[in-house]
Amino acid sequence: MPSAFDLSGKRALITGSSRGLGLAMAKALAAAGAAVVLNARDAVALGAAAQDLAATGATVNAVAFDVTNRESINEAITHIEDEIGPIDILVNNAGMQFRSSLEAFPPEKFDQVITTNLTSVFNVSQPVSRHMIARGRGKIINTCSLMSELSRAAIAPYAASKAAVANLTRGMAVDWSRHGINVNGIAPGYFATELNEALVRDPKFNDWIETRTPMGRWGKPEELGGAVVFLASEAASFVNGHILYVDGAFSATV
Repeated sequence: MPSAFDLSGKRALITGSSRGLGLAMAKALAAAGAAVVLNARDAVALGAAAQDLAATGATVNAVAFDVTNRESINEAITHIEDEIGPIDILVNNAGMQFRSSLEAFPPEKFDQVITTNLTSVFNVSQPVSRHMIARGRGKIINTCSLMSELSRAAIAPYAASKAAVANLTRGMAVDWSRHGINVNGIAPGYFATELNEALVRDPKFNDWIETRTPMGRWGKPEELGGAVVFLASEAASFVNGHILYVDGAFSATV
């Protein structure tokens, strides 16, 4: 009897997956049996990531498109569905960060953060959902954040975008669950990735993370694997509109 966590025969599109948490989640989905479609804007970095993942025996395609460009997205989704195969699992992971005090935050950067982190989730999910609705099934997983519930200095627009992603996730679940689609979010805490490298190297910030996080350390990217496989699998068939925090108990303590 196959495991409820087995993703064999499924195909997953993961946006923002040429590195970091996106690539870690793609690796986990592939290890569970899914064929994966990697995405990023940088075609060179994307190709290198796809080649490395394929070398492990995974079935991998790479499709470069910009999650803030609806025309590019629509062309890419049509290409994947028609030429590669149906998207059974969508992981909306593309995102960005820009740090500045709110009073000095450049308006154009505010717009960019909101568009990249929030609007992109709608941009990609809508065309993908139409195919899922026609098939009567699908899994959508949105990357939220510890900052979906909290904030700290210099990242207010990021926190606002991720709070909105969490509630958009709930709204998607309410609208689309009747079509056989599960929509959930993963909210990572502080993970040691390339994007956080400067923070990891900062002794003061690193000490704060190790003291503030009950588990006493940063998360490892591969530690998101279990969460994404669970939400993508039949093991989570009645889980819908849920935000799963993967943060070492950071959000559970004061």
